[in-house]
Amino acid sequence: MKSGIEYPPGPAYILPYRLLRKFLRDPLRVLIDISHTYGDIAHFKFGRQNVYLLNHPDYIEDVLVTNYKNFIKSRGLQVSKRLLGNGLVTSEGEYHDNQRHLIQPTFYPKRIKSYADIMVNQAIDMCNSWHDGTILDIHKEMIKLTLAIICKTVLGYDIEPGHDEVGDALKTCMQYFNRLLMPFGELIEKIPLLPINKGFQTAKRDLDSIVYRMIKEHRKKLDKGHEKKEDDDLLSTLLQAQDEEAGIGRMTDEQLRDEVMTIFLAGHETTANYLLSEHPTIETKLQEELHSIFGSNRTTITVDDVPRLEYTEKILTESMRLYPPAWALGRQVIDDYKVGGYSIPGGSIILMSQYVMHRNPRYFPEPNRFYPGRWTEEFKKQLPRFSYFPFGGGIRGCIGEPFAWLEAILLLATISRQWRMKHVPSHKVELKALITLRPKYGMQMKLTKFNRSQ
Repeated sequence: MKSGIEYPPGPAYILPYRLLRKFLRDPLRVLIDISHTYGDIAHFKFGRQNVYLLNHPDYIEDVLVTNYKNFIKSRGLQVSKRLLGNGLVTSEGEYHDNQRHLIQPTFYPKRIKSYADIMVNQAIDMCNSWHDGTILDIHKEMIKLTLAIICKTVLGYDIEPGHDEVGDALKTCMQYFNRLLMPFGELIEKIPLLPINKGFQTAKRDLDSIVYRMIKEHRKKLDKGHEKKEDDDLLSTLLQAQDEEAGIGRMTDEQLRDEVMTIFLAGHETTANYLLSEHPTIETKLQEELHSIFGSNRTTITVDDVPRLEYTEKILTESMRLYPPAWALGRQVIDDYKVGGYSIPGGSIILMSQYVMHRNPRYFPEPNRFYPGRWTEEFKKQLPRFSYFPFGGGIRGCIGEPFAWLEAILLLATISRQWRMKHVPSHKVELKALITLRPKYGMQMKLTKFNRSQ
C-alpha cells in the first residue's frame, strides 16, 4: 500500500489473491460479510488493485450522479465491448451523452405502452404451450419469452418455434464473457484456436448477420417513404432519431447495431415466480387482486390495467429488492476522489452493490424476508434514493427501465391468471452472480392449470 494514504477499514490477507478467490466462489457472501463487518465504506485489495465498497446511499449517489464525470466503467463492461461495441452500456463521455440524448425518447413511457399487446400476446402463446402437471425450468422459459418480446418490439422479428438462433448465440456470448471475467481471463483471448473463442466469434457473426439484415430491411422501408407511427418497432424509431438543433445526426449502421445488441442483453425477472411458490399467502393475495380486476372471464390484460395492478407491482418490487438482476456496479476512479472522510486514489475501483444495499436493515427491516406489503407510499417516500436501485441510476442508469417494469407487471399478471407454479423440492435453487444474477441450476417448477371458476 502507498505510504501516507489512510485506508478505510476492511479485510486484509497475507496471501494476495486469497480474497479474490473467495470473491469468485461466492461474491454475494463476501460483499455482505464486508458490509456487515466494516460499515458504510470498506477497503480491500484484489492482488495489487485497490477496491472500495460503498454501502451508504449518499456515497453511491455522489459517484453515480454528483461526480459521475470522475469515473469510467470497470473491467466487466470493458469486456462486454467485445459484443456490445460502443452501445449505451459501454460507451463513455460525450459520445455516450449524445447517444443517450438520441435514444431516450424511444423509451418514454407513452412510447413503451404501445408494446404492451406484444408482451401480453407472447406471454399467452407461452402459457398455451404448457401442459398441466408438467415440470419446466421456468428460468429458461422466461429467457425465451423475454427474448421473443425483445426481437418483436425491437426488430419486428418473430422467432420461429424450435429455431432460436438469436437465443443460442446470446447464450454462447454470455458464457464467453463470464470466462473472460475470471482470473487470467484476458489470456483466453490470446489463444484464438480455443473452442470458446471460436464459438464466440461464430455466435457474434450470427448475431451481426441478423441485426445488419434487419437494419438494411428497415432502411429500405424508410427510403420508400415510411412515416413514423406510434406502433413502429424500436429499430424504426432509432433509424429516424436525430437532433438537428444539437447537431446530432442519424445513427450509422454500426451505431444502430451496437444499441440493438445492448437491448438484446436486457435482463429478465424470474424470481417472483419462485418466491410466490414459496409463499402461498402472498400468492393468494395476488390471485385476489387479479380476480377483483378481471373476474372469472376476462383473460387478456391491457396496458390500461397496469395502474390497478398495485399488489402485482409490489411483488415485483420486493423480488427485485432481494434478487436484483444487476447485483453490483463498478467504477474506476479517474482523479483522486474524497468520500466518507477518505481520499481514494485515481485508478482505484469503487464497488456499489444493489444486492448488499437492498438487504441493509437500516432501510429494510427484516431484510431477508419476502414481504411485498412493505412497499407502501409512505415507506417509499422515506427511503433514500440509492438504498434501492435495481436499474442503477444517474446519467448511466438503465434507459430501458420503463420497458422492464411494464413487461414484468404484464407478464406476471398474465401468467398468474392461467398457471400456478410449485418449486420442485428436490431441485436446488442457488444463485450464480455472473454479469447478471441468475439461478445456477435453473428453476424447476411444477405447473398447475389455474381454474378461474373456483
